[in-house]
Formats: sequence, structure tokens, C-alpha cells
Amino acid sequence: MTQDIVVQAPAQAAQLFLLFHGYGADAQDMQPLAKRFADEFPQACVVCVQAIDPAEAGFGWQWFPLQGVTEENRPQRVSDAMPGFVSLIRAWQQRAGVSHEATALVGFSQGGIMSLAASLQEPQLCGRVMGFGSRFVNLPTHAPETVTYHLFHGKSDNVIHYGYAVSAAEHLVAIEADVTADVLPYIGHEIHPNMMDLAIERLTTHLPKRFYKQVHEADPGDSPVRH
Repeated sequence: MTQDIVVQAPAQAAQLFLLFHGYGADAQDMQPLAKRFADEFPQACVVCVQAIDPAEAGFGWQWFPLQGVTEENRPQRVSDAMPGFVSLIRAWQQRAGVSHEATALVGFSQGGIMSLAASLQEPQLCGRVMGFGSRFVNLPTHAPETVTYHLFHGKSDNVIHYGYAVSAAEHLVAIEADVTADVLPYIGHEIHPNMMDLAIERLTTHLPKRFYKQVHEADPGDSPVRH
């Protein structure tokens, strides 16, 4: 946790945003987005988390190795890296005093791949996952009831094709998961300022499906839910 960057840490945090960088990058790369979260959510603890392994590329850091990666061996590499990744999340939750329901995992590229995978492999880990220019290594077979997914992708992304976001969103809808997906034209493999604006909009206007469900189950006669 020594190389992580704490952007904001209120005495009593109501939320926790953990931001995970891409391959060959570091915690500092996530600061522009982290500062937007801090500005919008003054009661949130906001941390840019840095991977512990130097990237094979010779610069920056990695969550899992990319050399020789294939569609077949990627899931195993993600799985191998998962215990360490989850331990970082748990450590920050404990340090910030924030529950999993109020924790948002925010990942770009490889950091997003890890965040999306973690939400499926580890129960009660987070309440939201925000994936920027990322993808699932394996699509979920069932909907995690406590997780809301927000996917953001540039249509000109030449590292991870935007089709992964589209197919993931369609699949998540089909299994009745809680998801939003935004594909932005003329944007490549980056966290563009327009994506940051959309991320804030999704966080402030999208009421998680589980809350609708709780309201409906508590008082179905007066529920605002429409079918």
C-alpha cells in the first residue's frame, strides 16, 4: 500500500473508490479520474492503487503478465493474480472503514479486467465496478445481485475492441444483471474526459437495481417500479 496514492481520505468515509491502472502504467495515471470522484463525492475515500509487480515491458507495473498471453491462458493468469488483488481491496476497505456495498472498483484496461473478474470470483467484494476500455475474461453465468456494472469504451480503441463491452452488456442484461454501457465514438484506448463526465453521471443518476427490488418487495403496491 506504500505506492498507492490517497487522493482523498475523510475522517469517516461514506464510500470507497479504488482505482486500478492499466498494464505498464502506475497509480499516478489514474489521478485525473480520481480527482473527479473526490470533487463530486467529498465524503468518499479515493485511492489510486498500484500493482506490486513490475511490468515485463520494462516500464510501469502489471496486474498479470502479458507476454505470451492468449484467450486460452488469460483466465488462468487473472485467477493466479486474484488473491493478491483481492487482498489489496480488503486492506483498503478495512483501513477506510467502508463496507463492500459502498466500495466501487474502478479499472482501466488490465485494471478493469481484474476488477470485473474479482466481482465474480469473490462474493461481497464491492457494490459497483466501473470498467474503462476493459473486458471480462469470462462472462458471468449468473448475475451478482449486489453488483452494478458501468462499462465505458472508446469506439476507436485498438487495444481492446469495443465489441467486448457491447457483448458483455447484452449478456449481462440477458441474465438480469445490473449494467450500463457507454460506447463513445472517436475515442481510443484511454480514459477520455467525456468518459469521466459519463462516469459521474452514472454514479449520480443510476439507482442500482437491487434498491428497486428492495422497494418493490417491501411495498409492491406503491412501488415506483414499472414492468
